[in-house]
Order: sequence, then structure tokens, then C-alpha cells
Amino acid sequence: MSYQVIARKWRPQKFDDVIGQHAVTRTLRNALKSNRLAQAFVFAGPRGVGKTTTARILARALNCVNGPTADPCGVCEPCVEIAEGRDIDVLEIDAATHTGIDNVREVIISGLAIRPVRNRYKVFIIDEVHQLSVPSFNALLKSIEEPPPHVVFMMATTEPDKIPDTVLSRSQVFELRTIGTKAIAEKLRSIVDAEGITVGDDSLQLIARDADGSMRDAQSKLDQVIAFTGTTIDAEDVATVLGLVGRDLLLDAVQAVADEDAPAAFALTARAVEMGYDLRAVCRELSRVVRDLLVLSVDPTRVDDPEIAAEGERDRLTALAGRFSREDLLRAFDVLTKAEADIRTAAQPRYHLEMAFLRWIYLRKLVPIEDLIASVGGPERPALRTSQTPPAKPAARPEPVEGRAQAPIAPSSPSGNLKDALLAEIRKSKAVLYNTVIAQAQKIDITGDRVTFTFSPNHRTLRDMFEQNRAWIE
Repeated sequence: MSYQVIARKWRPQKFDDVIGQHAVTRTLRNALKSNRLAQAFVFAGPRGVGKTTTARILARALNCVNGPTADPCGVCEPCVEIAEGRDIDVLEIDAATHTGIDNVREVIISGLAIRPVRNRYKVFIIDEVHQLSVPSFNALLKSIEEPPPHVVFMMATTEPDKIPDTVLSRSQVFELRTIGTKAIAEKLRSIVDAEGITVGDDSLQLIARDADGSMRDAQSKLDQVIAFTGTTIDAEDVATVLGLVGRDLLLDAVQAVADEDAPAAFALTARAVEMGYDLRAVCRELSRVVRDLLVLSVDPTRVDDPEIAAEGERDRLTALAGRFSREDLLRAFDVLTKAEADIRTAAQPRYHLEMAFLRWIYLRKLVPIEDLIASVGGPERPALRTSQTPPAKPAARPEPVEGRAQAPIAPSSPSGNLKDALLAEIRKSKAVLYNTVIAQAQKIDITGDRVTFTFSPNHRTLRDMFEQNRAWIE
């Protein structure tokens, strides 16, 4: 017997087997139990989430020898033949192939009046129905509106907005959603256990995340990994086969930005290039990490969610989330998204990734305007004097700002220790003032009981802000 791929072997055979579409399957089960069935259905949603599979299960439910029933037996001739795609009364039509009006008339319309050969209903399953031409839809419209009582139409599409409203209004429309990473990983676990495959949860989590909500994609990727590794799979094998960017590299990159370590950012870019990663994928996966950090920033309890973090990286992600503000992460997401788009057409993709890292590091230095205002205009703000400040001359030297310490400095106190203590206290008490003004000084000298802060002539605004806080600093 020829090999059957996992996606076909493990295709759901009843409504309870359909993962992640509880609202749809519950509605259909209730409709079957109460005999309130429409004669045209549209199943819409992304690829690989169960649109055509749900249509086939509904066809079996309608034609099972025990039916119509919400639980088809799966062993009678109609159930078996519909599952295998060879039932003469259930026609599956690919709209991409039968897009013309002549095909629609020949395959569908001409056969409407003919009763089913054996089954209770004649079912037309039209896949990717949005690809039908406008004349084809017009020809099909009357048949969908008033089909013979023995005919049921089921249409599947990934682009429902391309289906004419006249068709949608005559059908029951079911929206199938993308499937959660956790649900996909759990289904993969049941498959590998039944197949006798040894694999860790972290590996299945990688496959589930890479599937982007598509169960069929996840099963196909699992098949691909098994073909490479055999009966034992580890996370490194998954990353190699699927071309995934290693999580260690991604978290190292975020760590480098948090440490404002530009050399490390360049080194990590080089590492990504040497490992042969698609740099667009690096940006895309970094965006996902940034999103995960933002989720943890908003709701720290999500750290136990396998969709956010694998068990071995939860502590590190939690620590990194604490080093970024939400504004930092929002700006980082924009930077990485733009970098991914730029890399797509760039002659030197590496340069764009390096500049994205540097831009991310630089943007972390930005201070929200409300914090800046609060730092210079809070309750501790001294009285201000308005004065006309002459413009700085081009060749002007750095301008010192002197302040006398209120407490005398002991002769035995090393000026260096006093300086470190002073800066630490300013940073502790007024972090925004420290980051925006004090840390921008060109030089800080301590002589005797006098502290001198020197600013560049171009930093007149910083000098003014310093003056506004002079009393507090002294």
C-alpha cells in the first residue's frame, strides 16, 4: 500500500474531530438534529483550517444510512466513499479549473434535475469558489436560490469578499478561524504518539508556531521533519528542516538592544548571515518576540502560555520584558516591520538589519514628552527667570555650569567616589532628568566643594533645563 501523508491520514472524519471551529460544528450539529438545514453553505477562512473537510463531514452527515445525523457512522458505503472522494452523488469541483460558464453549465446546472443514484442528497462541493467568473456566478445564482429539494451546495473560499453579495445572501455563511498554537500542538502530540514518533513538546511548539494557524500546514511540516529525522525529533532538527531562526539568536539580539550593545548587534547580524538565515525571516521572528514581550508587559500571567514562551525560555523572556517600556516595544515593532519590507528589495539586506538594530537602540533613548515635562515642571520646580540668551558663536568653547555643594566635602573623600554617589542619587531620584540632561554633559568635574557640569554650546536647551533644576541639584 502506498504511503499516505499525515494531512490525509489524519483528516477529521466527524465534527468532533475538527479542531478550533467549535462554533461552526456546534451550529451544524444542532441544525442536523433539528432538521433545519439550508440548501447552500459557504465555508470561509484561511487555508488549512478545515473548510473542505467540514463540507465533506456535512455531506456524510446528510447521506449516512443513519442520517441525516450529527454523528455519521463512518462505516457505511456513503460515509466511506465520500471520505475517499469517490461517491458518485457527491461532486467536488475545483473552481480554479471549472471557472468558465460552460463548465458550470455542464458539470452543475445540467445535472440538477437528475436525482441521486443512491444517496439521500446530491451534494456539490465547490472549492475556492471565489475564482468562478462573473458569468458563472450569474448562471449559478438561480440554482443556489431555488435548488431541487435533493440538492445541497457547499462552497469553500479563502476570499469571501470576492463572492457576489447575491450569492452570499442566499447561503448560510460560516467563518472558520485560524487555529491556536496550543490546539495545533496538542493535535500534533496525539498524532506523533499514535505514529510512534519520539519528539519533545518544544519541537511540536516550533512546528505549531510556524504553521500560522493552519492545521494542514502543521501536519505537512511534521511530515517533512519526520522524513528528515526518522522516529526521533529534536528542536534543532525542526529549525534546520523548516529554516526557522533559532530562538537563542533572537533573544540574544533583544538582549543586545536592552544592553545598548551596538557591537553585539553587528556580531549577531553576522551570525545570522553565516548561518544562512533569510534576514526577512529574522525580522519577522524578532517582531514576534517583540509582540510576545509586549503581551507579557500588559499581562505577566501569560508567561505560562506556550504560545508566548517555551518552558525553557520563560524566565529570560520575563526578565527582558522588564527592561523595555511599552512605548519601546511599539516603536521596535514598527522598526522591524519596516526593515522586513526594506530587505525584500534591498541589494544589501545585511545593512538594513544592522541599521534596524541601531535605530532600535537609539529609539530607546527617547523619553515620553509627559515625563520630560514632569521632570522640569513638577512640584520641585524652582522659580524661573526670563532672560535674553545671546546665540552661541560657531567657535565657542563648552560652557561650564557651576554649583556649590551645600554640605562640606571631607578632605579624605575621593572626588571620584563623591561623583559616583552624586550621579547615582540624581538617577535614583529623577531618572528622566538624569537621562535627558545630566548624562548629556560633556564633562563633570569636582574640585574641592565645587561641582562643574560642562555642556556643548549647541546644547543651550540642556543648559536651560539644568538651570531650572539647579536648586534641587545643589
